[in-house]
Amino acid sequence: MTLRVMVWGSGEVAAAAIGAIAERADLELVGVWVHSPDKDGRDAGLLRGGSPIGVAASTNADALLALGPDCVCYAATNPHADTDYVRFLEAGINVVTVSTGALVYPPHYLAAGRDSLVAAAEAGRATLYASGLEPGFAGDQFLLTLLTLSKNVRSVRTQKVFSYAGYAPEHMIREVFGFGQPLDHTPLLATPGALAATWGSPVRMVADAMGVELEDIHECYDRAVAPRRLEVACGVIEAGTVGAVRLATIGVVDGHDAIVIEHVNRMATDLAPEWPSAELDGTYRLMVEGEPDLRCDLAVGTPETFGPSFSLATAMRVVNAIPAVCHASPGLVSSLDLPLTLPGHGFS
Repeated sequence: MTLRVMVWGSGEVAAAAIGAIAERADLELVGVWVHSPDKDGRDAGLLRGGSPIGVAASTNADALLALGPDCVCYAATNPHADTDYVRFLEAGINVVTVSTGALVYPPHYLAAGRDSLVAAAEAGRATLYASGLEPGFAGDQFLLTLLTLSKNVRSVRTQKVFSYAGYAPEHMIREVFGFGQPLDHTPLLATPGALAATWGSPVRMVADAMGVELEDIHECYDRAVAPRRLEVACGVIEAGTVGAVRLATIGVVDGHDAIVIEHVNRMATDLAPEWPSAELDGTYRLMVEGEPDLRCDLAVGTPETFGPSFSLATAMRVVNAIPAVCHASPGLVSSLDLPLTLPGHGFS
């Protein structure tokens, strides 16, 4: 059975999803929603930088939904994405999304939002699954798979070591992370509760899967200044402003920091040399203190291909899950509820 799929968005992850869906025999790309009028009517293949594929992008959400897709692959940047999810689910359309990290583990999603989504899923007999590279894999499902090697565990830590020098969205860089800002500026991720709102979900997923009770979740936001002027994709990072940011979301078990998801982000690889680093940019490092101690580095792509490889890996977490989600029981599911979501076309 071929599943009819629609992609919601046209950014880098959405573009990767468009290409992957269009190439699969078990999936049919039937539409692409775009926000910009400049993209309205353009062939979706051209939007992703490839050849035409015969599917036109559209800003008309009603017309797209009237096509009756089996699933929406949601990759739009939207702080109010829940409103879209409710609409899709009520219409009987399954949803896979990379846009709401806090939904990777639905049992601990905000109660009001969760209740609305559950009601919509029940009304439409549809299913929603959220995932991604992290949150959605490295700090939760991948870590839990690694823990199948353990006799006992005292603590686990997932570190993402990443350069944002090639990342262009200026609002995200300056106002969310705080790069290029003076030290007295408070960006979004430094406000109390902001980190836990997203990364608290995979922390709780690991705790529940391991059968332990979290006593608390606390956060850490640290930064280091750039000693020189940096010209990067989002503009200029002036000397003396924030050039490196270190974030952590920490679950406490039995009085000690037991489940940690940490991000070490830089605008140049030589900044904050005392912080963790990795041979390859875009490395996810998993460290387990226990019997036995474990360490695993996962690098995405190569130094030359990291950006598009990161987008593709993020997209494939949900594209590969589409068949399983469409055949799952209605409701909100996590990766703990699904079988292995392997590529549908095998080796090539």
